[in-house]
Amino acid sequence: MGRFDHKIVAVIGAGAIGPGWGNGKAAAALYAREGAQVIAADINLEAAQETQKIIQHEGGACQAMAIDVTSEDSVAGFFSSLESDYGRLDVLHNNVGTAFMKATDALSLEEWRRGIDINLTSAFLTCRSAVPLMKANKGGAIINTSSIADRRWLDVPFAPYASAKAGIVQFTQTLALEYAPFGIRANVIVPGFMDTPTIVASYNDVVSGEIEAMKARRNAAVPLGHMGDAWDIARAAAFLASDDARYITGIDLVVDGGLTCSVGFKV
Repeated sequence: MGRFDHKIVAVIGAGAIGPGWGNGKAAAALYAREGAQVIAADINLEAAQETQKIIQHEGGACQAMAIDVTSEDSVAGFFSSLESDYGRLDVLHNNVGTAFMKATDALSLEEWRRGIDINLTSAFLTCRSAVPLMKANKGGAIINTSSIADRRWLDVPFAPYASAKAGIVQFTQTLALEYAPFGIRANVIVPGFMDTPTIVASYNDVVSGEIEAMKARRNAAVPLGHMGDAWDIARAAAFLASDDARYITGIDLVVDGGLTCSVGFKV
């Protein structure tokens, strides 16, 4: 469709944690299929390079780069290289997140801070560096990723994750209004129950050996009858990042098969 022809798109968290399509990996591939020059960034450079190989095999343009979004220096270096190589940034897509399940009264302060740093402070650092490039370009789009854990108890204890993802929504609304005069739009994707490598990895330590049973419970909880996949998130993100959504800013788009509309679900 060419919605991102001649656009520079940075996807932070573009590698998958395991086999298959993660949300960031699928988004990077979709941006490239629609004409973007994609910068696929991940703390795991090999995972980003795998995404790069897939995109290049399809005939798309992609550069893999390493980034540690919890490090101010790493983020600054990444955006300095991006500016040097491309001179502009049209879309920033933040797909970083991790959740570990632990009761709140068992959490250490270090664990709490790490959960906030990875899931919320990371977006602050990348957006802070991206905004000057977009202002110079007289516009751009920011996509941040939250979770339905930002608004619903999901029957699992991960307070740092839920708290940080709620913060993502308000942080993005603030960005949207603060930088609207510069033509910069900022929106949030809110995934529900998604069947991705990250979900398996997140649950494996807690329900080891019961992954299929966990998936069946999650499928049954969704009104549409099944979990979504990485492409559902990628398509929603690409819409919000494209000119099709040129009059949309400051929203949080829930992609969950109707889950948060229902009541009394049990995972």
